[in-house]
Amino acid sequence: MNILKKADEIINARGEEKERMYGPMLETMQRAADLASQMTGKDITNRDMHLCMVAMKLAREAYHYKEDNLLDAVAYIASLNNLEQRDRNEIQ
Repeated sequence: MNILKKADEIINARGEEKERMYGPMLETMQRAADLASQMTGKDITNRDMHLCMVAMKLAREAYHYKEDNLLDAVAYIASLNNLEQRDRNEIQ
């Protein structure tokens, strides 16, 4: 299966299954951002958290090709896009 289709399935099509395991993606990323903010004393946003996760996956990929690294990076980008769309809809 194409990596983009897999990422879409992870982030959008299988949302209910993933919520049972990890909670809703955007809420989980916000919770992680809140924890990281408390740990560092810096304001880390949900958007920042998504970008850091993409960076981590690409940093791992720099050492050794593993499809899972790329799949996760694309999935985090897709989730970031969902976050941006949600935030734009809330503003309007």
